[in-house]
Amino acid sequence: MLKKILYTILLSVCILPVLAQEPVIVTPAWLQQHLKDPGRVVLYTGFVIRADFDREHIEGSRFLWPDWLAPDTPEGSMNATDLKTATKVLQELGINKDSKIVICHKGNDLTIAARMFMTLEHLGLEGRVSFLSGGIEAWKRAGYPVTNLTSSYKKGNFTATDNRVIVDKSYVLKALQDQSSVVVDARLKRFYDGDPTGNPRDGHITGALNIPYPDMVDSLNSFKPTEQIGMNFGKVLPAKDKELVVYCFIGQTACVDYLAGRSLGYRMKVYDGSMQEWSRDPALPMEKTKKD
Repeated sequence: MLKKILYTILLSVCILPVLAQEPVIVTPAWLQQHLKDPGRVVLYTGFVIRADFDREHIEGSRFLWPDWLAPDTPEGSMNATDLKTATKVLQELGINKDSKIVICHKGNDLTIAARMFMTLEHLGLEGRVSFLSGGIEAWKRAGYPVTNLTSSYKKGNFTATDNRVIVDKSYVLKALQDQSSVVVDARLKRFYDGDPTGNPRDGHITGALNIPYPDMVDSLNSFKPTEQIGMNFGKVLPAKDKELVVYCFIGQTACVDYLAGRSLGYRMKVYDGSMQEWSRDPALPMEKTKKD
């Protein structure tokens, strides 16, 4: 009997609870249904100032300024912040170890909101972050209310970790030689082909494929249906079992492809330095698409 009791205690200590995976892209109807779930946190983000947030937001939302987690520095645009700073920011936003987060953007701020989605996954929240397709405008079009009331919450206990979603140029070079990885350029095809961009070199990383990020979204800044996104990926990629390393100009718009790929079940990485870094190093391979 004592052995049985000890065995039961050992199991209860050793078997940790597994948090269910949150859906990657959600609709306003889904969020309305799950808004009051235990641990639910809505983060309102984008190129908006706090006054925009104060004027109207989804009940319970918290304001996330992108620079807190992806600051510009002399070394480049939208750099990944250090883990100590990220932990402080997330705890001050009330993020806990069991939080389930929904990213909400305003208007055309889909790309920067996608960057915040990716950043949170990079910081150890993979599988626990969702993205509200269409943002607050879609929420209002669906007839759901907004408020100007201040949200009240306590300091959180989440500790940021490096989930290795963000990668560097050395990782990209290895991926180009790895049969299990594919490097993807998320920019418009004309820039992939070689139209001038203002960078020291034009074109794309040699061997990279092109999945333009605007193909993922519609005119209302909502993600297209999963079937359409799947077709956009499928017509370029040979297989779904590949790891995709996406890049763009500065590591922002590539996050739309990152988010879309995650919704399809791909293993995704983001090359943060993107062309801002790659084009400035003449030792790194680039090419232009030949035109007739």
